[in-house]
Amino acid sequence: MVVSDAPNGGGSSSPPLVVEQTNTLGITKPISLAGPTDADLHRNAELEKFLLDSGLYESNEEAATRREVLQRLDQTVKSWVKQLTRQRGYTDQMVEDANAVIFTFGSYRLGVHGPGADIDTLCVGPSYVNREEDFFIILHNILAEMEEVTELQPVPDAHVPVMKFKFQGISIDLLYASISLLVVPENLFFLSSWLTFDIVFKLIYVQDLDISHGSVLYDVDEPTVRSLNGCRVADQILKLVPNVEHFRTTLRCLKFWAKRRGVYSNVTGFLGGVNWALLVARICQLYPNAIPSMLVSRFFRVYTQWRWPNPVMLCTIEENELGFPVWDPRRNPRDRYHIMPIITPAYPCMNSSYNVSASTLRVMKEQFRYGNKICDEIELSKAQWSALFQPYFFFEAYKNYLQVDILAADTDDLLAWKGWVESRLRQLTLKIERDTNGMLQCHPYPHEYADTSRHCAHSAFFMGLQRKEGEKGQEGQQFDIRGTVDEFRQEINMYMYWKPGMEIFVSHVRRKQLPLFVFPDGYKRNRMSRHISHSAEKMGEDAAKSNLGSSERSVKRKNDHEMLDEKLGKPEKRASISPQRLVCVSPESCSSQMSIDGTKGVRLAKNAGTKCEIKSSNGLLENGISTEGAYVHLSETGGVHPKNDSQNSRCSEVQNENGVDRNKAGEMDLDCLESAETASSKSLSNCKESAVDMDQRLDNTHNFQRTEYSDYVPTASSQALNCEEDEFELNHMTFGR
Repeated sequence: MVVSDAPNGGGSSSPPLVVEQTNTLGITKPISLAGPTDADLHRNAELEKFLLDSGLYESNEEAATRREVLQRLDQTVKSWVKQLTRQRGYTDQMVEDANAVIFTFGSYRLGVHGPGADIDTLCVGPSYVNREEDFFIILHNILAEMEEVTELQPVPDAHVPVMKFKFQGISIDLLYASISLLVVPENLFFLSSWLTFDIVFKLIYVQDLDISHGSVLYDVDEPTVRSLNGCRVADQILKLVPNVEHFRTTLRCLKFWAKRRGVYSNVTGFLGGVNWALLVARICQLYPNAIPSMLVSRFFRVYTQWRWPNPVMLCTIEENELGFPVWDPRRNPRDRYHIMPIITPAYPCMNSSYNVSASTLRVMKEQFRYGNKICDEIELSKAQWSALFQPYFFFEAYKNYLQVDILAADTDDLLAWKGWVESRLRQLTLKIERDTNGMLQCHPYPHEYADTSRHCAHSAFFMGLQRKEGEKGQEGQQFDIRGTVDEFRQEINMYMYWKPGMEIFVSHVRRKQLPLFVFPDGYKRNRMSRHISHSAEKMGEDAAKSNLGSSERSVKRKNDHEMLDEKLGKPEKRASISPQRLVCVSPESCSSQMSIDGTKGVRLAKNAGTKCEIKSSNGLLENGISTEGAYVHLSETGGVHPKNDSQNSRCSEVQNENGVDRNKAGEMDLDCLESAETASSKSLSNCKESAVDMDQRLDNTHNFQRTEYSDYVPTASSQALNCEEDEFELNHMTFGR
């Protein structure tokens, strides 16, 4: 028997909760076995009402439509496999028995999908039906002829090959896996014991097969393993959480929060659905008796203090006789570069968050601090749940942005072209980090925008830019990322399905020059509303850095002193004046000409031409956009700022700000938790003499990574990269195809 005090809520508390000790889920013991107080139950009811009022649950009609779509898709793939079996000369009995099965995974399988969400599906077929020709050509053509199918887009070269389309208006992501069976059984169930290869895979027919079992991976390639892993991971997650319904409500809440705060996108370098599911599942393991309102609060409390790159794992990493590589920084040098490892629980265990970069991790850590501050206020009855889900005002957070304009001849071409460009935007972030030695920080925004006033198909993405906080360069030096962007553009233009009309333009814009189509109402907010939003964000940042007993008055006094010191100690910064940016995105509609010479910088020609030309260092002319002057001022922003990690270097030093939990000694001792996690993962952190120590701060890992295994780091650009001490500047550039 374990006796544990319940945490204090905003109101009255319940007597100590006696919990029967059960089997522990996860690689460590729970942080707390405390259950909810009356105040927690009240907050939980408010949270569930908020989620319902926010429209996060689909209607019964839409749920019925999804089931119908899955049935139609299942019939389609079964007919497709029978057709292929007949064409390849198999017997009539084989044609009759030929089969394919549709599985779901992702948010739909986990039960946290909302209205309009896509359905992640997997088609499992027999060994003689391949992916390259049968799936991406023959099945593609079958789907293309169906009236119910629209926006059909094959992506065969993706890390996980996928076919995207809409079926009766429902978005579908369809994967394919060919397993080592001539006949795929219709009935699949969970096997209670390991089936040896001799028993299963020497048989032509089997009555039942468990897709979550490791034996299904026998004699398949790695793309098939990755395709199967989605279903296998989803099933393992549901097995490894103590309460599935509490897990689902918490995950639904945090996915909504991540989208509102602009940190929900795996392709951009943030976290996707499976990443958030794994993070939430770990919190459910650490607080097995907590209800969703408690789990949301504990989520931010734990991950605000988490010392990355300590891995998040739901179970121990196990190897298998099949020999597929698993995540292990002791053996795989590439795994040592992962700065936010979140490990999947199904064999082969992989890092699901390999897309995260230093810049996107900085943004997410800041948002975790923001969420933790709001949750503390909610537990003290100083805020409502709606405060946690306030949207992040990205276009007020920075003074400098990169704008990536994507154009195509029509909407169908734009769909394919945009998907390719978006999948490569993460590389632009990594290249800028590489070529500026991390001095220029990037914040890619995962939302896309479109200028509907254009006559051509258009989409745009934006990236916030700021100098790394606390770093100062030498006077007279500047950031110059023209070579970086040119390298990115060249990689984009290697798209094998490129068509005439597909263009990409990358340009630098300042906040005051942002196009109006990025604002919800088509116009910029006035200074008063902007000031209010910045004040709210700043309060969250200051509170996250302040000590426990600090009052709002002392914070204000501190800020006033800092402002006074800054005014007395520094001369006023002045930005260089540049001409107004042309808003055209089409080369044919530009009215001036810009020549970029790699050796002489940027020159803006004022010829009244009808075409923009970009002159590269090799003297070739390329289409582009004409924009403002050669140099612009890059200064500090008032939005999301990286924080000094030294305050989090020891979890034992972190105090409970508002005294909301009487179990603070047990709940907040993340030092013990992380030590146990590291030990349970077979000391993955201390693997070699030159390996990353998972317990050290993230900033301390870069020297090892950059020097010891340089073959895994892209070669630095030869472009001169520099910065200026009080007035950082970014050499202005615009690149077209």
